[in-house]
Amino acid sequence: MEHEDFTGRRGVINPGDLQWMTAGRGILHSEMPGENCGECHGLQLWVNLSKKYKMIEPNYQELLDKDIPRTATSDGLVQVKIVAGESMSVKSPVYTRTPTMYLDFTLKPNSPLFTQEIPKGWNAFIYILNGQGEFGSKKTEADAHHVLIFSQNGDGIDFRNTGKNSDCRFLLIAGQPLNEPIVQHGPFVMNTQEEIRQAMEDYQSCRNGFEHARDWQSKGIERSMVRH
Repeated sequence: MEHEDFTGRRGVINPGDLQWMTAGRGILHSEMPGENCGECHGLQLWVNLSKKYKMIEPNYQELLDKDIPRTATSDGLVQVKIVAGESMSVKSPVYTRTPTMYLDFTLKPNSPLFTQEIPKGWNAFIYILNGQGEFGSKKTEADAHHVLIFSQNGDGIDFRNTGKNSDCRFLLIAGQPLNEPIVQHGPFVMNTQEEIRQAMEDYQSCRNGFEHARDWQSKGIERSMVRH
């Protein structure tokens, strides 16, 4: 996946790599499959910023797949890639201004029940990529492409693989609630309607963070237009 933005930054996200972008006061960003990449599957998570961080300068954190920490239970049946947050006492180097947990679990067949600790009061959900499993205190069974949303009352989530011959892979996402008003319009997420209006004016006028947007055109979009 090729990406670029209006500051001139460009790069390629290869399978398993991570790009953690903080939009802050604003950024124009493009990402498109490369010319010869074939079929692509990607996952994108939007995390709200607290009011005090909404107007910071945009920035990136990028990690290659090989540099994202992984760990497993002693028998190797529960494996986790730690994109953000912590699991089994292993921490991700990614800095998240909003406290966030992003864990990529793979449960092997016959894996034992495992509990992932989550701070009490956090929001949490699971998205199943493939396989099937049993999740939470109610032992809810679910399979690929389902989302399970959990209450804020507990301090952990139990899960196990219920497939006899296949892995169960899922993402466990959790975060600390900001308890702030949210107003959203298109890609803009602010705290008040007036802030949304101002952000749209800034974008349309190429000011207050969007100065580089005036003459910027994504190279990927240009290639797409040429091909068609």
